[in-house]
Amino acid sequence: MIEVNLTTFELEVLGASRKLPVLVDFWAPWCGPCRALGPVLERLETAYAERFKLVKVNSDENPELSQRYMVRSIPYVLAFIDGNPADGFIGALPETQVRAFLDRLLPGPAESERRRAQQLIGQGDVAGAIAALRAALRIDPDHDAAKLDLADVLLNRLPCAPDARQIADADQALSSVTARAQGEARYGSLTTRIETLREAAALPELDTLKAAVSAQPDDLKARSALASKHLARGELELALEQLIEVIRRDRNYDQGAARRTFLSVLDLAADRPALVSDYRKKLSLLLNR
Repeated sequence: MIEVNLTTFELEVLGASRKLPVLVDFWAPWCGPCRALGPVLERLETAYAERFKLVKVNSDENPELSQRYMVRSIPYVLAFIDGNPADGFIGALPETQVRAFLDRLLPGPAESERRRAQQLIGQGDVAGAIAALRAALRIDPDHDAAKLDLADVLLNRLPCAPDARQIADADQALSSVTARAQGEARYGSLTTRIETLREAAALPELDTLKAAVSAQPDDLKARSALASKHLARGELELALEQLIEVIRRDRNYDQGAARRTFLSVLDLAADRPALVSDYRKKLSLLLNR
């Protein structure tokens, strides 16, 4: 438990809540129920083994924070997740009720492993992230988000192109997600990635395809194959360039397959918003001319 004020709130609460839930206890020294609730929260912070962070805000000394979060009565406990208020309660609840509140709020063990994997990815520890996601799925074999994350790491986060085993593992993870997860854009982009990787393995070498396109610019089959090779290598912009050229020369080529692949590549490039915006504009101008 730490005390925070207006100056430290941004870092200790909003920033910290992007890594794990933060409970903010608004209190005051004169408040009897506050003195009763405080030790309960501190015991639970220890009992829950750092699954959440507890901070205290003296509402008398920090009227700006009390006003911002509409504190009308204390003790007032407000939980923050991903930088935003998520849930809260008023009054000195008994420990059993506070535990029930925490159990509703906090991620379960599988989700905790999934979130740990996200942190490891941010730190560049791809192997650790894969291990954490596999641990999440051992705990909860039906965790769709962990399956999608695992497929994404295996297909897109490795330092080199995925091999046949890694592609098969990603395919297996995606094969058992629910119909709801299959409706997500990310699922579509990942399945497209698998198809492209498998197709690319059977295609001629990259230099051979480049030579074919240079010799015959209207060879749309060779252009599509070159786009697949670039995509398999993670060269998204180069893949988009070839696909946009295919669409420019024949917008319905292969029954619209080039457009579908183009949109899937934009989904894969979601972490590059400038690139996505640029190529969406190019496609829109091309289709509406």
